[in-house]
Amino acid sequence: MDAFLCSHNGNPILNSPFFNSKTELTHLTSRTPAGCYSIRSLSIFSSMRLRSSKSVFGSNETLLNSTQIKKHDRVECNAANVSDHLVQANVIEEEATQSSEISPSFKVSAGQGFPLGVSETERGINFALFSQHASVVTLCLSISERKTLGEVDAEVVELPLDPSVNKTGDVWHICVEDLPRHSVLYGYRLDGPREWQQGHRFDSSIVLIDPYAKQVEGRRYFGDAGNKMSKFLGTYDFTSLPFDWGDNYLQPSIPEKDLVIYEMNVRAFTADESSGLDPDIRGSYLGVIEKIPHLLGLGINAVELLPVFEFDELELQRHPNPRDHMINTWGYSTINFFAPMSRYASAGVGPVAAQREFKQMVKALHASGIEVILDVVYNHTNEADDVIPYTTSFRGIDNKVYYMLDVNGQYLNFSGCGNTLNCNHPVVMELILDSLRHWVIEYHVDGFRFDLASVLCRGTDGSPLNAPPLIKAIAKDDILSKCKIIAEPWDCGGLYLVGSFPNWDRWAEWNGKYRDDVRRFIKGDSGMKGNFATRVAGSADLYKVNKRKPYHSVNFIIAHDGFTLHDLVSYNVKHNDANGEGGNDGCNDNFSWNCGYEGDTADTNIEALRSRQMKNFHLALMISQGTPMMLMGDEYGHTRYGNNNSYGHDTAINNFQWGQLDARKNSQFRFFAEIIKLRHKHAVFGHDNFLEKNDITWHEDNWYNFESRFLAFTLHDGKGEDIYLAFNAHDYFVKAILPSPPQKRRWLRVVDTNLASPDDFVPEGVPGIGALYDVAAFSSILLVAKPQV
Repeated sequence: MDAFLCSHNGNPILNSPFFNSKTELTHLTSRTPAGCYSIRSLSIFSSMRLRSSKSVFGSNETLLNSTQIKKHDRVECNAANVSDHLVQANVIEEEATQSSEISPSFKVSAGQGFPLGVSETERGINFALFSQHASVVTLCLSISERKTLGEVDAEVVELPLDPSVNKTGDVWHICVEDLPRHSVLYGYRLDGPREWQQGHRFDSSIVLIDPYAKQVEGRRYFGDAGNKMSKFLGTYDFTSLPFDWGDNYLQPSIPEKDLVIYEMNVRAFTADESSGLDPDIRGSYLGVIEKIPHLLGLGINAVELLPVFEFDELELQRHPNPRDHMINTWGYSTINFFAPMSRYASAGVGPVAAQREFKQMVKALHASGIEVILDVVYNHTNEADDVIPYTTSFRGIDNKVYYMLDVNGQYLNFSGCGNTLNCNHPVVMELILDSLRHWVIEYHVDGFRFDLASVLCRGTDGSPLNAPPLIKAIAKDDILSKCKIIAEPWDCGGLYLVGSFPNWDRWAEWNGKYRDDVRRFIKGDSGMKGNFATRVAGSADLYKVNKRKPYHSVNFIIAHDGFTLHDLVSYNVKHNDANGEGGNDGCNDNFSWNCGYEGDTADTNIEALRSRQMKNFHLALMISQGTPMMLMGDEYGHTRYGNNNSYGHDTAINNFQWGQLDARKNSQFRFFAEIIKLRHKHAVFGHDNFLEKNDITWHEDNWYNFESRFLAFTLHDGKGEDIYLAFNAHDYFVKAILPSPPQKRRWLRVVDTNLASPDDFVPEGVPGIGALYDVAAFSSILLVAKPQV
């Protein structure tokens, strides 16, 4: 989980696309019972005269007909000013009677309650929205003609829904004839009970995004500071031809035991000028396609993409705060669970093209034998808390349903982000399942990694569940059960479930104990040898239960949050001053070691030690039983200069440095790629089942020596091509007594991390290995038994 979100704030005011958002809150005339046009009073198929206004969408200013708007003093949305909202509502109601009826006219019908979201029917465009507690729902439409990339000439139409006609159960619905089949922006205004202590947060001044919108329109360029107050609305397109996946298209369908996962950020991968790409596709889905040869050269076969659901990268800049200089580049702040991040498309093309380009990326990765796993955030949303909320959707549609609340109607915060999605409520659970299925069916993704998945194991009151319905439903679903499903098995409320995550023998887990134990052993902590052996052997202590397998342990040493691999061996403490939080953000327990000097140094001995340590970590990761995951950039030694929580930097701190890769192509990159290819070549590193006595020999009679930091073992492949490994975390040489190789075989040295490139990895192996081998301080070796010549 990402520590930056622990103090996440938003702006409660500046959300509607139909009002001035710079300094004052300007309301479109609100629909109230006294001022609305009742659909019930009209024939279902008769022309309906609607209030409308002209607006400019996409700029900071929203221009409205002066007879329809009235400026009000800024009102903060918190419990202390509920009475202010009630007074404001009276003013708005008075305005409603003054509004004029303006064409265009639409024919409307009651519509249907299924499916939720927008759908095309024989009668027209159907809109369906769930809200159990709303008393007033108004559909807002903007039929826009984009004149330039920054301006839309929009006619805003509001259609109030009559609950006696346009409501079935808790679903509000309406069908509108004669609407264009694409390029219509839409959202909803809702009103209802205003009692915050009962959990309601209705505010009819805000136009809200449909939770089931498949496309979201907002600003067109990532990090465009000139449009930082841009609003976000749903849109749709029923005119585009289906995406052509190709006649010979197949998904890779790689067995879990054979996966090597590369965690990466779509934007950061190619955003830097050093990528050499055209500026229009840097940081985009198309940019990833251009760099597939790098992924193939490295040898990974699955990418785990940091969040690609629509999010507002400039949310930290919507109001003055210590972090308002930053841009959210990680994306753990979801606005909508169905729409791909539109600003990860090529420059300025918008949400429809974003869908197509995302599919192009998936298709190209699949054609190269690389699976696509999405990092998904269903534990919270961007809407923050009651201090300075950023209301865009769920909070204003039905706060009491979508979020976990205490008995006083206040947010429970197990995500560390101000709110917690009410995941096991039947309605929210179905939303999540629908979202996941959508990404599998529409976008052909291969799996999901669930951020703070322990939240998904909590009941509606926040208490832990032994058999959480959502977790079971994902494991048993006809579509999702065929996907890779990976849990981050903890949350910010202390529910730590590593090794005990409810799994139905299907769920894999990020193994946080693997990360910590391997870090501590390699850096030389006492008493860690037994733990290290357990982790590299597949963590049977955690996962050998029922029908679980070693590959259900997703092994990692480095992930997006925390130190990079370079920084893990270069810093003893975090250096997060640039984040603006006084160094209070980010994890304090990094189990890192700077190898004798904090940060950059010209000392060649320290640099050599750091290089060895990075190779030691990578070797340990790739020879361990389980599913290995590495972080983008570690293959060349990317540094964030000690920042272990770099969520808000759209700079070289996060961006892949292709020039540095080129400089280290024949050294660190070569070693990392060769080790990955070695893993693919030898099945002994990826057993289907946990190791048995005949699978491994531990060359160890010193298990209980607290000060012992040396471990050696042999993996047996049953065919004579055994592999011997030794890891020395002492600060002195250890003379290792080698076991006899299998009959008619001899040991060849393939890896010695103490040697410089290219001798650190010799694919064909180096002969001449005797009965003893001097394993250098803080180094590791790998020998392969080959036939005698």
